[in-house]
Amino acid sequence: MIKAEWIERGYVDEPIAPGIDLKAEIRRLCEEKNAVIMGHYYTRGEIQDVADFVGDSLALAQQAAKTTADIIVMCGVHFMAETNKILCPDKKVLLPDLNAGCSLADSCRAEELAKFKEEHPGYKVLAYVNTSAAVKAHTDIVVTSSNARKIVDSLPADEKIIFAPDKNLGGYLNSVTGRSMLLWNGGCHVHEQFSVEKILEFKKQYPEAKVLAHPECKGAVLALADYVGSTAAILSYAQAEECPRFIVVTESGILHEMQKRCPNKEFIPVPPMSGECACNECSYMRMNTLEKLYNCLKYEWPYVELDEQLRERAKRPIERMLEISAK
Repeated sequence: MIKAEWIERGYVDEPIAPGIDLKAEIRRLCEEKNAVIMGHYYTRGEIQDVADFVGDSLALAQQAAKTTADIIVMCGVHFMAETNKILCPDKKVLLPDLNAGCSLADSCRAEELAKFKEEHPGYKVLAYVNTSAAVKAHTDIVVTSSNARKIVDSLPADEKIIFAPDKNLGGYLNSVTGRSMLLWNGGCHVHEQFSVEKILEFKKQYPEAKVLAHPECKGAVLALADYVGSTAAILSYAQAEECPRFIVVTESGILHEMQKRCPNKEFIPVPPMSGECACNECSYMRMNTLEKLYNCLKYEWPYVELDEQLRERAKRPIERMLEISAK
């Protein structure tokens, strides 16, 4: 039975026996319940280590759709669990903590986007995958940071486009495609806060290092980058390049996978402008803990559900994206 105090907290808050091997118990529960764990690159290292699949949000949802699992545990944030449910309607989709939101997704509400569309008739809406299912339902084509340029380039040169919600990613796309897309004024609290001064300091301190940045960063940051790409693309670039040191300008959780794949290379995380810590972390992603994951699997809650009509509407722009990406 789901307890009232769990609902109030947004996660299962049950005591765990002292001395329990959480990782072993989590894997046992996965086998017992035919469950798989999806771990985003930005989650804690111990979450990534216990996950069946580690990757970007859409790649994880696509992988979930391919599995024969009955239960999908999305260790990430709420919109990612929704995307899993959009593509896996017959599976139970769990999220260890319902409070794991996303500042970028929260910057664009469905009712606000619907009104904006009415005010700009004739515009096609492209929405970053970092949006709620309700926003996706008002979208023509969903994009990711890895395929956004290809999708923008696939549209007619005179196409009128609204790009939501990330103004930094949209601005970057305008600069590399020559478009003048109308940009929603949204942003990721992590990527908005990187310190340009610290990047310049690191470049001076490590002149041989290459700067790797996510396109969600501000233009002043991207101007200092040697390579701009999605989280997965940044990871692949670091593996392929012979450079021994990289300055990394994206959420610091990616460093765990980078170090695993490139043990002989050094990765330097860029801190936020506040300078309060040595790296820039997403507080929402850090809400995923081994304790919450264990209890989530044990009690099969919290789960994410979607109205079927909404799910179908949200699925169409994702399918359109996949069609264009496959060409």
